Amino acid sequence: MGLPRTATTFAPPVMEARRWLDGVTHPADRPLLNVSQAAPVDAPPQPMLEAMAQIVLTDPAAHLYGPVLGLPDLREAVADRWSRDYGGTVSPAQVAITSGCNQAFAAAIATLCAEGDEVILPVPYYFNHAMWLDMSGVVTVPLQTGDGLIPDARDAAALITERTRAIVLVSPNNPGGVEYPAATLAAFRDLCHAQGVALIVDETYRDFDARTGAAHDLFIDPDWDDTLIQLYSFSKAYRLTGHRVGAITAAPARLAEVEKFLDTVAICPNQLGQRAALWGMRNLDQWLAGERAEILDRRAVIQDQFAPLAAQGWKILGCGAYFAYLQHPFDLPSDQVAQRLVAGAGILCLPGTMFRPKADTAGQRELRIAFANIDRAGIAELFTRLAAYTP
Repeated sequence: MGLPRTATTFAPPVMEARRWLDGVTHPADRPLLNVSQAAPVDAPPQPMLEAMAQIVLTDPAAHLYGPVLGLPDLREAVADRWSRDYGGTVSPAQVAITSGCNQAFAAAIATLCAEGDEVILPVPYYFNHAMWLDMSGVVTVPLQTGDGLIPDARDAAALITERTRAIVLVSPNNPGGVEYPAATLAAFRDLCHAQGVALIVDETYRDFDARTGAAHDLFIDPDWDDTLIQLYSFSKAYRLTGHRVGAITAAPARLAEVEKFLDTVAICPNQLGQRAALWGMRNLDQWLAGERAEILDRRAVIQDQFAPLAAQGWKILGCGAYFAYLQHPFDLPSDQVAQRLVAGAGILCLPGTMFRPKADTAGQRELRIAFANIDRAGIAELFTRLAAYTP
């Protein structure tokens, strides 16, 4: 008898890390610095809250089932924005709204893969991607990344087999923070097109990319949906994490298959969340630009103030979006370092072992710092504590 699906994968890393807090007290002069989760903890901005309150009170449809593939006005808004931002052509028929970006990934894999198929993930990878592949009976094929954590399409080509169904890229990257060059994405697009496999590009953090203009030209090809499946999350842009609103952009024929998955899992995306996301796209561009500027400022602080830690043997392997991905100098595996940091320094972060397969020992030297919820002063305090800490 085989294992049930959920038994084929590991425990949710963020929830596992939270259990490290059990029984640990933090003195008033050294409160916990929680840099474990890549999600804003603040509520949406006040104007959005007021708009949402009016929606709750005045829009009866916000409380009912809606179209499985999402609110038509929101699908149209995403298509228009993507067409403008990427310089290509995206139609509403190529957009579906999902209950968060994780569901968008799950739906995409459900349309692509059968038992025993393979999907290539650059490592370190986003752990929920690996978890869903495990539970789907799909083999995760790790693609090693070199200096800068940028994957190479030539290395990926050597991993493709007759069972390969997709390559997944996350840019800006979780957990590494790095922004993949446009040329890298184009090379993967060309490889996937030539090999007849899908290219899944998760752009959850696109709103916090440090570059100006389009991050890539994948949508310029009029036949982009032959190969590309793009994923997005409204959670990070508008602080809507609890409302679970994401998007998948792909060929209409694929979205017809996605509809089967979504209808049996959630029936429709969150109605209030969709309307809030639409209101945000129509009204919060200037506010979102300020949010991006704040995140980029924190990234700069991390890079500019890292020298004392570097002198102690720490390294920045990647930095961007919400993340700093670090190499620690200690003669202990990172899962032990991360657990000891809770009581020893009042820091909750995730070890690199959570972002790589068990057999990949590189994760034993790595830690992910999610800095979306610590300001300049918090970053300075984080570095002070890390510099003073010994296991």
